[in-house]
Amino acid sequence: MDLKGLKINFLGDSITEGYGCSSEATRFTNKIAAEHGAITRCYGISGTRLAHQTKPSDNPRHDLDFPSRVADMDPDADLIVVFGGTNDFGHGDAPFGNFSDRTAETFCGALHELYVSLLEKYHNAAIMVMTPLHRATEAIPNMHGKVLKDYVDMIRRAAEYYSLPVLDLYATYGVQPAVPVMMEKFMPDGLHPNDAGHVILTNKIVKFIESL
Repeated sequence: MDLKGLKINFLGDSITEGYGCSSEATRFTNKIAAEHGAITRCYGISGTRLAHQTKPSDNPRHDLDFPSRVADMDPDADLIVVFGGTNDFGHGDAPFGNFSDRTAETFCGALHELYVSLLEKYHNAAIMVMTPLHRATEAIPNMHGKVLKDYVDMIRRAAEYYSLPVLDLYATYGVQPAVPVMMEKFMPDGLHPNDAGHVILTNKIVKFIESL
C-alpha cells in the first residue's frame, strides 16, 4: 500500500497515545503522517484494554475497552491498525478465557468481538494487527496465571482466524527491556517506548504497511 494520502485509524492504548514521547510530534502516528504523507487518526487511550473490566477502575477512562470504541472511529478509513493487549496482561481483571468465547467479558472473547466489529464496519478497508512489545514484567504471571506471551499468542491466533495480517512486534521490534542497555536507550520505564523507540515503531509499521 502507498502511504501517501492513506487514511489510517490507529486503535490502541498509551503507546499509541504517545505516553513516553517528548512531544506529540515524536509519536509514531504523527511521524507516519509527517514523513510519509498519510492521514492518521489516533484513537489511543492510556490504560485501556481489549477486554471489558469486571470491576470499575479508579480512572473510568481506563475502562473504555477496544470493542466499545469502534463505533466512535471515523468510518472513512483505508486502513485500521489495532495495537493493544499489554494492559490486559498488566492490570486487566477480565479472565483470559478460551478461543471459543465471543464476548468482551474475557480477553479471548474480546478479540473476536473486536475483529468482527471492525470487519463489519470497515469491510472495504484493510485491517492489520500488531502484537504487544516486550516489557520488563512479561515473565511474571499475572492475576490469571498468564504471562505476556500467552496474550501475544492469542492475538496472533485470533487474527489468523479472521485472516488479518499481523505485524509481530513481540518477535521483531528489536527491543528487549530485560537487557539493561536496551531498556535505557529505547524503553526507560520497561513498558513505554521513548522517542528513539517510536522511530523504530514508525519504521517497522511503514515497511509492513507498504507490504500489504
